[in-house]
Amino acid sequence: MTSLMERDAYIGMVGQDIGVSSWHMVDQKRIDVFADATEDHQFIHIDPVRARETSFGSTIAHGFLTTSLISVFSYEALPKLGNVAMGVNYGFDKLRFVSPVRAGTRVRGHFTLKEARMCAPKELFTRVGVNVEIEGETKPALVADWLALTYFI
Repeated sequence: MTSLMERDAYIGMVGQDIGVSSWHMVDQKRIDVFADATEDHQFIHIDPVRARETSFGSTIAHGFLTTSLISVFSYEALPKLGNVAMGVNYGFDKLRFVSPVRAGTRVRGHFTLKEARMCAPKELFTRVGVNVEIEGETKPALVADWLALTYFI
């Protein structure tokens, strides 16, 4: 069982890196399934032959697919807090797609706690800097400030 972090200790980590996930494959099957789920079948995502002729050189993941993987990364990498009733997404600030994620590459999430403050006695607001890194590349796929609310028992 993973040990739980106390809320005040977590708040004390503002300004620090708080986690890095493992690498996750973004293959064509994952891209195709996402295309079906979102009904976004643009050829740069689902047609390897046509996409090869673009400046990307292959199919690429949807930006929103890359964004959606942040949840997967966070479950692995972020500290688990004690006495949590629930957590909810509050949104993003400064979300940018910096580099394309080509089919067949691996990505991971790198998290930095930028802000953490109590909004109410049982409500924590956090701003977490997220870089989605592409294995073997210097530029990230995505950078964002992820906003969340955590409610305590």
